[in-house]
Amino acid sequence: MKRILLACSSGMSTSLLVSKMKEIAKLRNLKVEIWAVGNEKVDTDMEKADVLFIGPQMRFLKKKLDKKADKLGIHIEVIDSIAYGRVDGEAVLNRALELIH
Repeated sequence: MKRILLACSSGMSTSLLVSKMKEIAKLRNLKVEIWAVGNEKVDTDMEKADVLFIGPQMRFLKKKLDKKADKLGIHIEVIDSIAYGRVDGEAVLNRALELIH
């Protein structure tokens, strides 16, 4: 099972994106766990993830999170702002799967 974590300021704006990603994963019969958290939980939840996407509004935290991600051996990336704005769950899911493989 692949584990994909999305994080934003409060976890609310990425929740809709998570729902879209789950819909696509279900249609493709993918075994994935996808969830969203606010920035106060990202540090602990990233320990359970294979990949971490952070909302564009949190890009300033990427450098700090990179250090922990390197230690954990997980990928971290800022969500593409166009995919984020369009709530394009398929694009974000595809990118997550690319990073995991």
